[in-house]
Amino acid sequence: MVRNESGGLSPKQEKSSTSKLVELVGIVIFALLLAFVIQLFLVKTYRIPSGSMEPTLDIGQRVLVNRVGMNFGDPSVGDIVVFHPPAGADVQPARCGAPDEGGSSARPCSVATPEESDQTFIKRVVGVGGDTIAIRDGRVIRNGRPTREPFINECGDGFGCSFPGTITVPDGSFYMMGDNRGASDDSRYWGPVPKDWLIGTTFATYWPPDRIGIF
Repeated sequence: MVRNESGGLSPKQEKSSTSKLVELVGIVIFALLLAFVIQLFLVKTYRIPSGSMEPTLDIGQRVLVNRVGMNFGDPSVGDIVVFHPPAGADVQPARCGAPDEGGSSARPCSVATPEESDQTFIKRVVGVGGDTIAIRDGRVIRNGRPTREPFINECGDGFGCSFPGTITVPDGSFYMMGDNRGASDDSRYWGPVPKDWLIGTTFATYWPPDRIGIF
């Protein structure tokens, strides 16, 4: 190594060290900007906060959500979606846009309150616009036929397990239910979710390691 008479680095070496430092800082800034853009427009990560999606998703499990897909098509029945619920989900008991539906009535909620909640929920799509929906023993009756749902926790005879009255999902909206049918605050109580309130479709789980997988 060449040093000047005082024992320090030569001007050429000091310039080289400065350039490397600037390059490193630039790489770090670029990586942070790239991560920000990916989170903002492409893929977002979410932590499961409750047991409403058990046994499919456990509390604390982390998932990856595709945000791009919302711009090119609608989610399908069976997809797991992250979204903002209606503001009726912010109160207890939940508030349906139709006062005689949801809660202890015979019909699941068919009309959401017009305001969007700031909360973020994750549920499974069980019905899309135009579908008729009824709930019997926690299972969805879609368009008059029982839906095959091997992924759910049985509801039993508890509150919210049966809404035998039929409702129709409005066009451009999606009916959401948790897989843990006896312990999920979902569209049965606060109604369908408009597409504009959807954030993205869950496509993978990455934590904990023993639950890594693709949906």
